[in-house]
Amino acid sequence: MTFAQRVVPLRAEGAYVVLAKAQALERSGRDIIHMEAGEPDFVAAPHVTLGGIRAIVQGRTRYNPPSGVLDLREKVAADAGARRGIAIRPTQVVISPGAKPNLFFPTLALVEPGDEVIYPDPGFPTYEAMIQVAGGTPRPVPLLEEAGFSFDLDAFDQTISQRTKLIILNSPGNPTGGVMSRPDLEHIAEMALRHGCWIVSDEIYARLSYDGLDAPSIAALPGMLERTVIVDGFSKTYAMTGWRLGYGIMPEALAERVELLITHSLGCTAHFTQYAGLEALTGPQEWVSEMVAEYQRRRDLLVAGLNAIPGVRCQTPQGAFYAFPNVRALGRSSDELANLLLDEAGVAVLPGTAFGRHGEGYLRLAYSNSYENIQKALERIQDVLGRLMR
Repeated sequence: MTFAQRVVPLRAEGAYVVLAKAQALERSGRDIIHMEAGEPDFVAAPHVTLGGIRAIVQGRTRYNPPSGVLDLREKVAADAGARRGIAIRPTQVVISPGAKPNLFFPTLALVEPGDEVIYPDPGFPTYEAMIQVAGGTPRPVPLLEEAGFSFDLDAFDQTISQRTKLIILNSPGNPTGGVMSRPDLEHIAEMALRHGCWIVSDEIYARLSYDGLDAPSIAALPGMLERTVIVDGFSKTYAMTGWRLGYGIMPEALAERVELLITHSLGCTAHFTQYAGLEALTGPQEWVSEMVAEYQRRRDLLVAGLNAIPGVRCQTPQGAFYAFPNVRALGRSSDELANLLLDEAGVAVLPGTAFGRHGEGYLRLAYSNSYENIQKALERIQDVLGRLMR
């Protein structure tokens, strides 16, 4: 069967591949600890769930505007603007079923075949996929462990050119948990302005930052709001992964194009889901703070445990809920180690190469699992990896 070239390079997302293998082992009777999927083990707060149920009972189960209901767009504009210190109008907000459409559709609206797009490597696999589907030329820039997994700015400067149409950022980042510093963002912004580039800033983990630190947004820098697409959503902050609710914030002219792409592909976002999102934004926020504090407690346990294993070196991530340990000293590829941990330790993790070739020598472990399960996973990991250094 012959397919269009735009879909030929596409490949499965690594987390789903490993999850399927782990679930097959579970069906055979194995006890598997899941640290491969980037999904909170929390559930949405009761007032959020009840808000969605109430919306269904009230009949909010119908078509609605492709860009989302106005009440939610207004609240997103106010909340996202206040958190980033910028003024956002509701007409700049596009609601979508999950955050991915607001990654994909602005890319489709901006990138012509042959345009170059810079993106982080290791990075979320959807970035490369959406560049390829748009006909753009992917130009990965490595993330440096010694720079807290921010861009290698020297490599970035050598990669950007007049052919660069778009720069994709992700901070806090998946898979590394790294947070880009303001000076690094200022450098990228200066170069973007010089070359006339757009920015897609994936900020889905923006509220999952630790040690009292905030993750700055490039959109808040001078001259950047009018050329930046902020992508965020409810999946991570409010533990609403299955509700499929995200949003993009962008200049109105681009929002109109993205709305048309939603019109002709998805139609609209589920009506009742948006009212659950409204409850999330307007209701108590203390439970979000409590969830973040628990993630930090788990992070500290996991990082300390990984660093106690000979041959493993792990930075303390400043955001998201991933640890990205350096395992090069163990003398095995990332894929070999991930398979070894699943097959022999019963711990599902992802190889760094699931996020690009610069992820070789690393593993990604999600600490969106219970404290007790992380303790158990560390014991198993230490037992299996410890044998490699004997």
